[in-house]
Amino acid sequence: MNSEVIQQVIADQKLMIAGKSRGIPRIGDFSMHQKSGIITVISGIRRSGKTTLTLQIADQFPSFHYIGFDDERLLNFTAGDFDAALIEMKRSGDARVVVMDDVQRVRGWELFAVSLQVEGYKVIVTGNNAKLLDSELARHLAGKYLQIGLFPFSFAECLRYREIDPADNSSDNTALILTAFDEYLLHGGFPEYIKTKEAEVLKRIYDDIVYRELVVCYGIRNVSGFRNLTQYVFTNFTSETGYLPLSKLLGFNSATSVRDYLNNLGDSYLIFELAKYDASLNRQYVSNRKTYVADNGLRNIVTFRTAEDRGRLLENAVFLELKRRGREVWFYKSQNNQEVDFLVDPEKPVLMQVCYDLQNLKSRQKEIASLMFCMNELKTDHGIILTKNEEETVNIGNSVITITPVWKWLLPLQPTDGVISGSPVSMV
Repeated sequence: MNSEVIQQVIADQKLMIAGKSRGIPRIGDFSMHQKSGIITVISGIRRSGKTTLTLQIADQFPSFHYIGFDDERLLNFTAGDFDAALIEMKRSGDARVVVMDDVQRVRGWELFAVSLQVEGYKVIVTGNNAKLLDSELARHLAGKYLQIGLFPFSFAECLRYREIDPADNSSDNTALILTAFDEYLLHGGFPEYIKTKEAEVLKRIYDDIVYRELVVCYGIRNVSGFRNLTQYVFTNFTSETGYLPLSKLLGFNSATSVRDYLNNLGDSYLIFELAKYDASLNRQYVSNRKTYVADNGLRNIVTFRTAEDRGRLLENAVFLELKRRGREVWFYKSQNNQEVDFLVDPEKPVLMQVCYDLQNLKSRQKEIASLMFCMNELKTDHGIILTKNEEETVNIGNSVITITPVWKWLLPLQPTDGVISGSPVSMV
């Protein structure tokens, strides 16, 4: 590339980020990224706030260099242009920190990042794709990098944005929290939507990911089939299914096509597949999976909503929070097909059931019975049921089931289960 173009881009972007809002501080302990000299990798779905978090971290250093590759002038930038970019950065100022934003657009970026790190630079990179680390970076550093998996705002971060204190237990403030939770459950936590309340923001994010990021970048030819599969997954989120049934239902030639397309959606962080827990990895691999989506608001903007979706939205919000907190998660089925929504940390298993309400006696008995059966099978004496509003402790023999409102469980430092709750650190 022409070095003058690179020089102009770096100069323009320097002015741009100087005036860019740093937003609210994201919840999480990011101090190790400021103290450690190894590479920081921030990955997550498009428009989740990666650039803002990057600047929040970079601001803790005396100064830093920045180059963002989501700039049309850098469309032809290649790995061979990195040295020229570094020269222009050095000419613009003295800094030992280099930020490379949307770096997945440049093939071979990892070798340059490693060379900077070897020279003593602190390197921070961001990307929209889970395959950001399916590259030479992992091999060259042998795992010696720090990764942050970033999601749209958590409920606690939404409260922070709205300046609502989760520690204030007054009736007036509790009413504000509950109202904010109802909005969060329906509209999710994408920062730009939280700020503007414009539904078009979510529609644009979805279209950008599906058509610009996936169809174009992966060269997907069966666009209609891919669109239908994505629509189906968003409509039937939290449901269990298999690749073969989906291929037959949607008219694909093979289950492999469905699997590959779902992997593409997962690479963009648009969906997450949840495996059924099994002590046998082979059986676990071939078992059906459940699918969750990146954000409730994104889901609701692209598909119709029904009354039964209330429970699914609640379950999806819990799943996303478990992912934010870096937990290992599966769903669990007992030998007689009793099912629990989430099994967390199987070495010290915690079973979690999500149910919108337990007012109906039949539903209450069913949820508790399923949870107790699976608790006994896994030899654990503590289970959790998360609901919209109910709160109770149920003692059955030597076992305890804690029933907790989801909105309380989502807040940081809530001692409601002793294992799962706490500050939702976004570390992977």
